[in-house]
Amino acid sequence: MPTVMTVNVDDMDASFVEELKREYAHAAVEIKVQDRPYCAPSFTVDDFWKAIALLDWLQEGDDDRVVEPVVAYLVVQPLSHLYRFFDILAEKLWQLDTRAHAQVFLEDPDEEGYLSADDFLYARCAVVANGRAFYEKVLGNPAQMPKDLTFEPLLYIVPAAYQRKTGKPFAAPSAFCFETYSNKKGWAK
Repeated sequence: MPTVMTVNVDDMDASFVEELKREYAHAAVEIKVQDRPYCAPSFTVDDFWKAIALLDWLQEGDDDRVVEPVVAYLVVQPLSHLYRFFDILAEKLWQLDTRAHAQVFLEDPDEEGYLSADDFLYARCAVVANGRAFYEKVLGNPAQMPKDLTFEPLLYIVPAAYQRKTGKPFAAPSAFCFETYSNKKGWAK
């Protein structure tokens, strides 16, 4: 029985061809080029939250095993989905990058104080990693921002999936800068 694949030309590289050679040695290959670009179904915000729900918290204590189901899911998606996941993640982190959300980390909320930019980023990652309902609760009520919860490995899901899928390091800018203090409106007094 023949195998039929639909592949975006942008996803074909030398490693893809080598994989075809290994898997289908001595087989005939027919290439049909469509006159319109292949468009993978779009990756939605709902798809993002479904992917986040794959985090395996039963493996807590081993971050690689916690994120592995999401990495494995993204590896089999079109590359456009990896980029879209990264953009949605960046947007969610950026939306939490506000003075109000940071206040729980300051000893005296009425005073300016020291805020670790990295710790605040990793705390925002934990909010996203805990799913849509928790994210929306914290986004709507900054006082709910957890003080002692971080999950930095969320930032490495797309780079790991991209590396596994392409054999190359991930180096793409996101639609939103998620570094602490990037949301200028969120930090305005």
